[in-house]
Amino acid sequence: MTEPVFGDLDELLKHVDSKFSLVNVVTKRAKQLNNGAPELTENINPNKPVSTAFAEVATGKIHYHRTKEGIK
Repeated sequence: MTEPVFGDLDELLKHVDSKFSLVNVVTKRAKQLNNGAPELTENINPNKPVSTAFAEVATGKIHYHRTKEGIK
């Protein structure tokens, strides 16, 4: 069996509150990387900003917390 590309989903979800939030955080960070933001992790292919963003979340370099609970 092969290793997952972005690691264990449960490990990634320890750093965010839902899969939806994970996708939003990774998307936003990948856009920042495409626009020239410095990478927060080493040994990641700089030509793959999504992979870099997932690695940054997995290592705890990207922090996320919800500021508002639900829609009222």
